[in-house]
Amino acid sequence: MELNLNGRVALITGSGRGIGKAAALALGREGARIVITDIDAAAVEQACAELRAQGCEAIGHAADVCSEEQVAALASRAIEAFGKVDILVNNAGFTRDKYLTKMPVEDWDAVVDTILKGAYLCTKAVLPSMIEQRWGRIINISSRAHLGNPGQTNYSAAKAGLIGFTRALAMEQGKFNITANAIAPGFIETELVKSLPTYEKLREAALARNPVPRLGRPDDIANAILFLASDCAGYITGDTLHVTGGRYSS
Repeated sequence: MELNLNGRVALITGSGRGIGKAAALALGREGARIVITDIDAAAVEQACAELRAQGCEAIGHAADVCSEEQVAALASRAIEAFGKVDILVNNAGFTRDKYLTKMPVEDWDAVVDTILKGAYLCTKAVLPSMIEQRWGRIINISSRAHLGNPGQTNYSAAKAGLIGFTRALAMEQGKFNITANAIAPGFIETELVKSLPTYEKLREAALARNPVPRLGRPDDIANAILFLASDCAGYITGDTLHVTGGRYSS
């Protein structure tokens, strides 16, 4: 299968670690030029160093995706360095789990803004480049949690909203040969997930419910991103690919 990603420019949010970094490494190995961005400047530098050590062309720019000014500076840096943006992966996000009756508004806003407002700002910033060249791939990292998880009303709402955003965007931008798709990961063993105090309980629950008898890895999501970013997926848009090992219900 020819992915035809050589020379494409990919910007991945939240790519200092976890799924985002795995996606950056996978896209870089296929010849894409990579823009690493994360709120953690040290993680950005580390990820860039790993990419360059593999012979990939990469730049890094720390940014808060909730800031319109910082996102504008990020897009300008990418276009200044590489002349365009072909692929955007909206991956930035995190959890702050509590039952709704105990959830402060700050936790609601932080999670929803990073996932939804971040996707809005980053997509709006790179779309002119994609429209100009009549080619683009927007890949939004949702979650199996869009189906609903107890203790995650903020996260579930944001990830469900991201799917609606994806579908509307696909309808708007298809005429420019720009596709928009979402990926809904299941339980993926990232460093962040392993650091959670409830990790062992979550791990046991996932293993008990997964039809595929293992946990997900960041590379499982990166491989799905590769496909949706490629010419092979040019007639797929507005869709959501579940990468869950077959697990859908909680």
